[in-house]
Amino acid sequence: MTTPTALVSLAALISLTPSEYEALSLSLGVAARSVLLSLAPAIFLAWILTRRFHGRFVLDALVHLPLVLPPVMVGYLLLILFGTHGILGAWLRVFHVRLIFTRNGAALATAVMSFPLMVRAIRISLEGIDRGLEDAARTLGAGAWDRFRSITLPLMLPGILAAVITAFAAGLGEFGAVITFVSNIPGETRTLPLALYSALQSPDGDTAAARIALISFLLGLSGLIVAEWFTRRMRSIRGR
Repeated sequence: MTTPTALVSLAALISLTPSEYEALSLSLGVAARSVLLSLAPAIFLAWILTRRFHGRFVLDALVHLPLVLPPVMVGYLLLILFGTHGILGAWLRVFHVRLIFTRNGAALATAVMSFPLMVRAIRISLEGIDRGLEDAARTLGAGAWDRFRSITLPLMLPGILAAVITAFAAGLGEFGAVITFVSNIPGETRTLPLALYSALQSPDGDTAAARIALISFLLGLSGLIVAEWFTRRMRSIRGR
């Protein structure tokens, strides 16, 4: 039999405070922006990496570099580039654009960290396309853009959607690059991972940390399940 104390504890674990709702909403928004920011470059680079040219392995290594670098280092490099006195940050100030300590900066940091995952998923989809279809369209007089728009893009669409889902789920959990580049500002850059970090630093934050950890776990697990289901679904449709 469930005791009143257990019910109170369960309610405290499930119920989110306004600041936690704010962190959840901010995380979803930042992850969505990061996907939108990196989708077009990811498609382009994935397409480039399926072609043969000198230096392809170097470009491939650079694209996947964020996977092996410490996230804090990625955030530090973003500070050097887009900080107030950074190489690009000083130029952006002319147009009144500021990324450091803003949610747009959090989206940029998240996009950089999840970018290799997007490129990899789209590239795998591209490598499964029959090049003979493009060659046939070329012999019929279709230009490069027409071939890409009418043949390549529709066939790689499952890979693009899988990449979007995976990158969105990964973006919800990004911590190191975000806190290094845009700090931990409530209502502006404090996403779920940063809210969890803040709760762990609080003397009475155990319950809040458990709530945030549970939400993060469920969101990440849901994203992986959806991505896997979608990939298998596309494979079964293609196999018919």
